Amino acid sequence: MIEEPEQLVRRAQGGDTLAMNDLLDQLTPYVGRICGPIALSNGPDATQEALVAVFRSLRTLKEPGALFGWVRAIAVREAIRVARQDQRQVAADLDELPAPNDPQLLVDVRDTLARLTPEHRALLVLRDIEGLDEQAAAVLLELPAGTAKSRLHRARASFRKAWGS
Repeated sequence: MIEEPEQLVRRAQGGDTLAMNDLLDQLTPYVGRICGPIALSNGPDATQEALVAVFRSLRTLKEPGALFGWVRAIAVREAIRVARQDQRQVAADLDELPAPNDPQLLVDVRDTLARLTPEHRALLVLRDIEGLDEQAAAVLLELPAGTAKSRLHRARASFRKAWGS
């Protein structure tokens, strides 16, 4: 029987190492889905860093029901940090893309995302994969709402341009 995350949090906060292990096992796919599109080839590293941060900070989580929002914030922060450390994180010059009918544009989403900055990838993940509204994404990324909205617009425009739509 799989135990509910809230119960695992309470037990792990009480020092139960088996509960912590089970909790991290349950969180790993979720954290990976967030970190992968942001940190790209370093997604596994970002996922590991985020899970380590969750492990170290779990005792500070006051409301076990807020676990997934709390973990999401950690995962986004770590994914951006790891992506920034990647020497290839410098965004490609989007003005030098091939013509729309060039077969090179038939790359997968991951290659297209690689042309964006980690911050733009984070906004796209939070809005279009996680389904957060702009205000929630702005709070999570510690940005003014207007800045998040304009960055999201630029990120989507850059993605569309890179994808060839």
